[in-house]
Amino acid sequence: MRSVAIVTGAGRGIGRAIADELTKADYAVARVSIEPQEQGAIPTADRYYQSDVANIAQHGALLARIASDLGEPCCLVNNAGVTSLQRGDLLDLSPESYDRALGINLRAAFFLSQAFARRRLSTADRSPGSIIFIGSANAEIVGENRADYCISKAGVAMMTKLFASRLAAHEIAVYEIRPGVIRTDMTAAAKDRYDALIVAGGIPMARWGEPEEIGRTVAVLATGQIPYATGIHIDVGGGFQLYRV
Repeated sequence: MRSVAIVTGAGRGIGRAIADELTKADYAVARVSIEPQEQGAIPTADRYYQSDVANIAQHGALLARIASDLGEPCCLVNNAGVTSLQRGDLLDLSPESYDRALGINLRAAFFLSQAFARRRLSTADRSPGSIIFIGSANAEIVGENRADYCISKAGVAMMTKLFASRLAAHEIAVYEIRPGVIRTDMTAAAKDRYDALIVAGGIPMARWGEPEEIGRTVAVLATGQIPYATGIHIDVGGGFQLYRV
């Protein structure tokens, strides 16, 4: 019987690539997204769930549906995320944009992880599990023109450590992946800026990253190929995080 993984924000981009790579790793994947999607557009072993993870009152029912349809999940990938409503001066950042970014990137991920962990600890299954947060290089690298996004991702970094500490004794490993400049709809608005950054040497590997590279990294962690580790982060950004003088 296949292990079951949940991937939020799985309708496109990085989320879809993560779900695809976990399917290749023999997981049955619950693909969760706020966007509508046809069930026939995904592998037959997977199931699509249209749900707004920012509505935390629905988390329990969502997990119960997934468990009923596919089996008890052992892996949760918190990928659902948004950037600022409008890039610009942080002195002009609106409360609406701030609340939206933290509500989805931080609050939703925290409470879904809480519900997932509670459910897993209440079951008889004591096999290893995992929670994987998709953070960002902006957990540490300043992006003044999207302050709310950066603040939310810095919070994800600490959230990873907190859940890792709490759940380590229960064989639930917790990780954070920090993508750098990845070719997605979210980064399309800044394509010219990132192209110039690459030309100027700002990314040591001198290219854009692809969603599939995040997906493969998630699969490595979910399948336990980095044993005896929890609470760590992995930068997947071509060296973007390196400080150079």
